[in-house]
Amino acid sequence: MGSVAVFGAYGHTGRFVVARLLERGFTPVLVGRDGAKLGDLAASYPGLEARTASVDDPASLDGALSGADAVINCAGPFATTAAPVIEAALRARIPYVDVAAEIEANADTFADFGDRAGDVTVLPAMAFYGGLGDLLTTAAMGDWTSADEVHVAYGLDSWHPTEGTRAAGKVSGERRNGRRVRFTDGRLTYHDDALPTLKWPFPEPLGMRSVIGEFTMADVVTIPSHLAVPEVRTYMTTEAAGDLASPETPSPSAVDERGRSGQTFVVDVVVRSDGAERRAVARGQDIYAVTAPLAVEAVERILSGRTRTTGVASAGELFDAGDFLRALAPHIAVELS
Repeated sequence: MGSVAVFGAYGHTGRFVVARLLERGFTPVLVGRDGAKLGDLAASYPGLEARTASVDDPASLDGALSGADAVINCAGPFATTAAPVIEAALRARIPYVDVAAEIEANADTFADFGDRAGDVTVLPAMAFYGGLGDLLTTAAMGDWTSADEVHVAYGLDSWHPTEGTRAAGKVSGERRNGRRVRFTDGRLTYHDDALPTLKWPFPEPLGMRSVIGEFTMADVVTIPSHLAVPEVRTYMTTEAAGDLASPETPSPSAVDERGRSGQTFVVDVVVRSDGAERRAVARGQDIYAVTAPLAVEAVERILSGRTRTTGVASAGELFDAGDFLRALAPHIAVELS
């Protein structure tokens, strides 16, 4: 199947990605900044090569990607790692995929590399946040070429953030000087007003739930990057938002042999245009674990030529969204209406 470098292989999500690559027949190359953590991970995978690399050392990144057919960047904060690893991928002329949920980092990828990537595929936010919502929205739109508004509601029963999530959130907060971000009138805007608490009618078994409105996630970058939608709004269940905000919330803990946490989710996407409405729903377990099948499926399709464009592109633009979502079973169950 080929060799795939995983930058940040020993991180929480990186470990899921390495395991999924092996399941799909790829040969992962374990890459990271911390040699000790990399060595501990390599001890669990006899036969896999481990390569230490730093974003501050371009030569080390070139060595880490040498001979690889693609790279998946799982190492945040992506405000720091995305650009150097993309640069290395462009030098190596191999596809780049990352799992960034950082709005500003994803926007930077489109802005800084849109004219430079050429025929090398650069796919940001191929993860639970950003990639999944974009695929669901694209599939829900179907034959619509534009829509008035997109709503993405995240029905998480809880959110135990990883250290990487907390670090990325801190960096994003600093970049926007503590302000909040929204996508309205076709552009990203920043504001200081408080977020509203609303009710959202999730599909059963969740039903009507309290959500934080304008809890803006990476979907506000991925969706409008290729779809003509002037309003993209995302929502988060109040329980999950409270978990993320609390410094006392623990990291995820495994409850099964695959290392997944017991967290469950429902992602409810509603697209509206001229009074008509279309919907897509995804259900699954563990937002970090499901990022692995998303990212690995993307790499497999890129390497096998099942793409619609090249250069910097989001998942919905790059792939046949409906076919991609169907391929995620049994990791994610999807309904389109």
